[in-house]
Amino acid sequence: MSVDFEGMAKILEGTGDYRILRRLQHRDRFAELEPNDTHIGVVVDVETTGLDVTADEIVEIGLIKFSYASSGSVGQVIETFSSLNEPTKAIPPEITLLTGIQEEDVEGHRIDDAAIAAFVSDAEIVVAHNARFDRRMCEPHWQSFTNKPWTCSATDIKWRDHGFESSRLDHLLRGIGLFRGRHRAIEDCFAVLELLAYRLKSTDRPAMALLIEQSRRNVARVWAEGTNYSSKDELKARGYRWNNGSDGRPKSWYRDLEEKGTEDEIEFLKTNIYRRDVDIKVQLIDALSRFSIRD
Repeated sequence: MSVDFEGMAKILEGTGDYRILRRLQHRDRFAELEPNDTHIGVVVDVETTGLDVTADEIVEIGLIKFSYASSGSVGQVIETFSSLNEPTKAIPPEITLLTGIQEEDVEGHRIDDAAIAAFVSDAEIVVAHNARFDRRMCEPHWQSFTNKPWTCSATDIKWRDHGFESSRLDHLLRGIGLFRGRHRAIEDCFAVLELLAYRLKSTDRPAMALLIEQSRRNVARVWAEGTNYSSKDELKARGYRWNNGSDGRPKSWYRDLEEKGTEDEIEFLKTNIYRRDVDIKVQLIDALSRFSIRD
């Protein structure tokens, strides 16, 4: 006897007292695109032995190549790539608990460098949900990622402005009525792609449109060097992040913002933080270097 679970779900939703989450499906078609307005994007996600980009290693990579229009509409999945990789050190238990990837799963596996290069060769944009981490993990291994513009689906969209409670991937999926399975690279890529295709109710535009716009802008990084320790809370509240200097960049607080907002930010620092006139370093970063070890 077949059961109409979808019909049951709609009945529950119709009462207004229930919200139903549906399991994320690996869709391969989203919208029909005009042949003369078709671009190529790649979603990337890596699972690693930890969060240290200089010491930890990739144990799995997932990639989805997809088409999109200049309007941001996502067309279809063109190709997928998924590969395990045996690290030189043991996979920590907490990583296995999170991903389900065990030592015996990765034994003898190596990611094909040539396959990665071919996969991303025609990409016009690379998307990751934590681009600062994924790009820095990928670039040392695969030069093909270096000269591509990257955007971050977690930070380059102000999700709270569009009615979402958080930019965490699971929270965003729940916001559009979905949940994913185990935390694996290709599963995360399909989750990101679903978000890119989602039309934001506040703008009636797909989220991908916002990422395209962001990739065309320079980001202004304002460095608040030499500030007093007593100002750290005020800087953090304003969105500044601390860099410890270990990566060759200044040991300093910094904030990324749109280029047009730099004058106001400099005035804020001079008036509220330094309380004097001071030269403030502003670094302009484009999408080709943003999130990389070079920014």
